Amino acid sequence: MFAVLLLQTTLFAATASAQVSVDSEIDSVQILVGEQTAMRVSVSVKPGQKVAFSQWQPQQMIVPGLEVVEMPRVDTTDAGNGFIKLTQHLTLTSFDDTLYLIPPQKVKVDGREYESKSLALKVLTIDVDTLHPNQFFGPKDVQDNPFLWSEWSKLFWLAVLVAVLYVLCWLAWLRLKSNKPLQFKVKIVKRIPPHQKALNEIEKLRSEKDTLAMQTSDYKAYYTQLTDTLRKYMQERFGFNAMEMTSAEIIERLKQEEDQSKIQELTMLFETADLVKFAKYTAGMSENDRNLVNAVDFINTTKQDNLPTEERIEPTITEKQRQTLRMRLSLKWTIVVLTIATTALLAYVLYCLWDMMA
Repeated sequence: MFAVLLLQTTLFAATASAQVSVDSEIDSVQILVGEQTAMRVSVSVKPGQKVAFSQWQPQQMIVPGLEVVEMPRVDTTDAGNGFIKLTQHLTLTSFDDTLYLIPPQKVKVDGREYESKSLALKVLTIDVDTLHPNQFFGPKDVQDNPFLWSEWSKLFWLAVLVAVLYVLCWLAWLRLKSNKPLQFKVKIVKRIPPHQKALNEIEKLRSEKDTLAMQTSDYKAYYTQLTDTLRKYMQERFGFNAMEMTSAEIIERLKQEEDQSKIQELTMLFETADLVKFAKYTAGMSENDRNLVNAVDFINTTKQDNLPTEERIEPTITEKQRQTLRMRLSLKWTIVVLTIATTALLAYVLYCLWDMMA
């Protein structure tokens, strides 16, 4: 029984050993002094098996004179048939011209140690002219690269486009500057309330009633001026065209607006005026004064208080002026957008030029 178990263990170990494959390779078998070459140590195992490569530190010697440049790295690839391949990458260099024998690299798989094949690396020195030790050659001058139009044509045409766009912006600005902007002035005029204008006219009429015309009993002009003053006041105060209406029409219209007692007094005034103007009626002095007082009383009764004393007159804009304003606004926005776009394009050209010269 013990012999069978020993045989199975031996066969399993032999099978596992046959499945593990360790190999090593180097990129170049000879280098110059100070140059570097890459060496790889790889092992093929089943997934899940534990693999441990030899650990190397930077500047550590694999053999005397042959050192590791940097910390090795390990990567994993699929080797097929259920195997994976782990590869350790090393970078080697040497500063002595000799032939190095790189010993087999050891790799542990599940605690068992395996070895790769050995490698060789020849390090060559640089030939030195020992016959002319004092002959030195200075550094070579910087060589100019040949000019290629294909490399510069794009930047050239972009620079031309930038110049053209800036010229267009300048011309548009001159056009905008040459055309003077439209100026609209708002007028503030002093506004006399309708009742004040009517009272001023009546006061003027009162001062003139003792003139020569009144002394010769020419009351027609007096009543005409008085009724015209009232008509103008009514037209501004109530909003109907009293200047084109008859006395009866005015009275009928006023009955819808004011107190009937005041309308009665105004009716008597218009009737007297019509008699004087059309029937050559002669009114007495007291009747004239009473009609004048009735007119003033009507105005004071119907006047509107707290009316604005100033009037704002807005300018009127014609269609041609509106078109001019729209054109100037469009031109301003065109200049702004074109200037921003051109500046951005110029920045791109300068960046590309700097990148090519760097």
